[in-house]
Amino acid sequence: MAERRALVVRGGWEGHHPVAATELFLPHLREHGFDVRVEEGPAVYADADAMAGLDLVVQCVTMSTATDAEVAGLRAAVAAGTGLAGWHGGIADSYRASADYLHLVGGQFACHPGRPAEEHVGGPEDNYVPYRVEMTPAAADHPVTAGLGDFDLVTEQYWVLADGYCDVLATTTQAVRPGDPWHRPVTSPAVWTRRWGAGRVFVATPGHDPDVLRQPPVRTLVERGMLWAAGALG
Repeated sequence: MAERRALVVRGGWEGHHPVAATELFLPHLREHGFDVRVEEGPAVYADADAMAGLDLVVQCVTMSTATDAEVAGLRAAVAAGTGLAGWHGGIADSYRASADYLHLVGGQFACHPGRPAEEHVGGPEDNYVPYRVEMTPAAADHPVTAGLGDFDLVTEQYWVLADGYCDVLATTTQAVRPGDPWHRPVTSPAVWTRRWGAGRVFVATPGHDPDVLRQPPVRTLVERGMLWAAGALG
């Protein structure tokens, strides 16, 4: 069987540790027969020759920008059969100014309501809250989530704006606390997949830093999600 080809694109906001986070998963890809190319930013998306025939793009670029040509190149590759996978802000909070990118991915980070102001200590942990990731009924039969149950985390809980074309495998619910401006609990997708032309898209919102990514349920989701997006798992 011909070797699969994966492109890892990383960069953007350093608070999500794009290099350390992606390095966690390079051995997994190589162990599953992928030849891996790593690029420090999305410029490669505009290179049609580089994008041709890829099995998988793993993206870890929080915020930042991408040109129209770069987004068009990524969309064309996915439509032609390249899988797209990522976690947290590296895929769900990328290229905020690009409607075409948001259309491709199907969900966008809105906020991560953190601890109450009176509990703030002035560090990133102000944004960490305990929350549960809950599997949907569809998760039981999907190769990414089969055998996985609900699990708890203490990290950023993403409130996501998403569309109805996402196939949601897990959700998380933001509670209403005293002083919050919303009036009822809000449920957001935490793990979803999406078909785009001949390609597949996988998104998991947990994964703020390498410590979260090392937690067994999160790591399993990401590892399976990358393989699924590449057509190598179910």
